[in-house]
Formats: sequence, structure tokens, C-alpha cells
Amino acid sequence: MLNKEQEQQLALAGVCQSASLVKSIARRGQADTEAFEASISSILVTTPENTQQVYGAISNLRVGFSTLIAQLDNSGQKDAELTRYIASMLSLERKLAKNTNAMQELADRVSHVQRQLAHVDFEHQQIISSLASIYSDIVSPLAPKIQVAGNPEYLRIESNQKKVRALLLAGIRSTVLWRQLGGRRRSILFSRKKIVASAREAMRRMN
Repeated sequence: MLNKEQEQQLALAGVCQSASLVKSIARRGQADTEAFEASISSILVTTPENTQQVYGAISNLRVGFSTLIAQLDNSGQKDAELTRYIASMLSLERKLAKNTNAMQELADRVSHVQRQLAHVDFEHQQIISSLASIYSDIVSPLAPKIQVAGNPEYLRIESNQKKVRALLLAGIRSTVLWRQLGGRRRSILFSRKKIVASAREAMRRMN
């Protein structure tokens, strides 16, 4: 059984994982399949019994926890690109939380995608496309667009564009969850060592 702080860190690792996968697709045209599926499927888990259920096994967040450690550990060099994506998602979630109509429309559209799953496989392009559209139509217009840097060759590919948007939606989903669990920006600043220690422990449990 996870305590509240550990649940917060699961959600924060979810945010970091989305950011890392966005960078991977934009820079290399591909991303860790297991991590990608875990992040995308988290959007569709809307009534979980606990935080872990949102992501499935904790090991599904391996990319997220390793990114979280790298970003917060003082001994490492922070990745400015990932920092920008994470900060942008945290900021965008604040805008979303204050917009009741957008929140309701988001919930309705996610429910529609959940119903689609009765007819197509989760990996189906239609699911990714639907989630990407939710991000483009509802979330993205709430603030200045998140500028994704990468290799133009990969970013020109429509399927990659949709994956990036779906991953940004997954990052927002994790941010909403993190806030619901009591996560605050200042806690990242002032509890850095504790978060890193807990993330390292989570990584050890996966091995």
C-alpha cells in the first residue's frame, strides 16, 4: 500500500514520462513501447481504485522515474527541454482546472474514446487520433502552444504529431492526478531530496 507522498510521486513520474516520450518521438521518431502504452492508457482510467491502477504496474513508469531522478538530482545536468515541457504541462493544467466548460468537454470526449475501445484495439490509430484531437481542440487553446523541438523529418509525419499530442494529454492527465493528491510546485522545489530518494527506491523495487 502506497502512502500519499508515494502516490504523488507516481503521478509526477507520469508527467515526466510523458515529457520524455514526447522528446523521444520528436528527436528519434520512436519511443519505448511499454512506456508509451502505459502513458496513453492512463488517460482512459478515469475511476481508479488507487493511483497505481492508473498506470498499471509501477514498472510501467520506469522511464518516468528515471527522468524524474535525472531532473531533480543535484549531481546531474538538468535537461532544459524536458524542464520546459514539464513546466508547460503544469501551467496548462492550472488553466484547465479553472475552466469548468473545458473540464466537462474533456470528460465527455474521453468517455467517447472509452466507448470506441469496445470496437477497436487500444493500439488502433483511431484511438491515438481521438486523444490527439482532444488535446488540440480542448486543452491546447487554453494557453500558448507548447513548442515541441525535434527533427523536422520526424515531426512532419502525421502519426508522430498525433502521438505527441496524445502524450501531452497524458501528461496533463498525470498533472491533474498529481494536484488531486496534493502536489504543488513548491513541494518539487523544497522536497527535492526526498522525492529523488523515493524515486530511487521505486526504481530499486522494479529491478
